[in-house]
Amino acid sequence: MTAPARPRLNLNDAHDSFLVERAADGDVASFEAIARRYGPLMRGYARRLTGSAADADDAVQETLLQAWNQLGDLQDGAAVKPWLMRICGRKSIDLIRKRRPVDDLDDVEPPDPAPGPERAVEQGSQMQSLVAALRKLPDEQRQCWVLKEMGGQSYEDIAETLEISTDSVRGRLSRARTTLMKEMEDWR
Repeated sequence: MTAPARPRLNLNDAHDSFLVERAADGDVASFEAIARRYGPLMRGYARRLTGSAADADDAVQETLLQAWNQLGDLQDGAAVKPWLMRICGRKSIDLIRKRRPVDDLDDVEPPDPAPGPERAVEQGSQMQSLVAALRKLPDEQRQCWVLKEMGGQSYEDIAETLEISTDSVRGRLSRARTTLMKEMEDWR
């Protein structure tokens, strides 16, 4: 007589801390579940930082490689999302530094609006205006703004990522916000 089959564990429903613990012990399937869960978020974040789909893919790949190698160092498995986002931000900034002269935000896609045609047009126009306003910002200000507003990073994390002081982060963000408020005045 055979033993009854155990219910199969669905890793997609598992808590981050459980997945991190198993992945840190070498469970590839658990790490893949983490990558599936946060990969699209990291890719969108990296794309907004780098302005390039190809660079975003590279940043996410490098993020996942580093995460796999350092997962055992993560103290709180429940904090895997912000940890991955910080790594992704750093990898994205590294890619920007490598390709310094080229900076094209034309690849940024507006969100897919669902409400209706009028609202869709309005949201698309607003996003295009924001992309144009971001394009006008100096690189340093844009990077700080994206890391803070889209990545949700703290001033300290941004300072560490960009290798500048927190006072510089505050100043760059202040100038970026002032410029963006002026540029987006028509959308208020």
